[in-house]
Amino acid sequence: MKNLLLASFMMMTCSIWAQSATGYFDKAMKKAEAGNTKGAIADYTKAISMNSKFVEAYQNRGVAKYKLNDLKGAEADFSKTIELDNMNADAFTGRANVYYKLKNYKSAIDDCTSSLGLNPKDYIAYNLRGLAYNENGDKRNACKDFTKAIELGSQSAIKNKANYCK
Repeated sequence: MKNLLLASFMMMTCSIWAQSATGYFDKAMKKAEAGNTKGAIADYTKAISMNSKFVEAYQNRGVAKYKLNDLKGAEADFSKTIELDNMNADAFTGRANVYYKLKNYKSAIDDCTSSLGLNPKDYIAYNLRGLAYNENGDKRNACKDFTKAIELGSQSAIKNKANYCK
């Protein structure tokens, strides 16, 4: 009986100290909010190692990697997010940002279009797609997207339209 009590106590103590995937995710969110991007990435990675289908952890790690200019890492995380949840408009917009920064404008346009198919009120995707169209020399579609982004409330699109749609 004494050994059974000791074993029960040990198991309860271990379970208290054991961290769950959600626990690591929550810690990562707090670190990200505090500006500790590398620490957040480490905790998102721990969460993912405990739950390989943790969509939000992949997406948030992608955002954190993007902030650190780890574009290939961010692309991989956004792609994994989309693989796990192809209805995630924010993941398409996130990956489009990566593609834009990598000067892969065609892929940026495609991902913005996918994002807008899921969330037609995403002024960020309209503005970004407008920038990508502009880089591809398609001023007409660029200006159309800047106009739509402005209608939806984008301040950046106002500047972009003024600069590129004269």
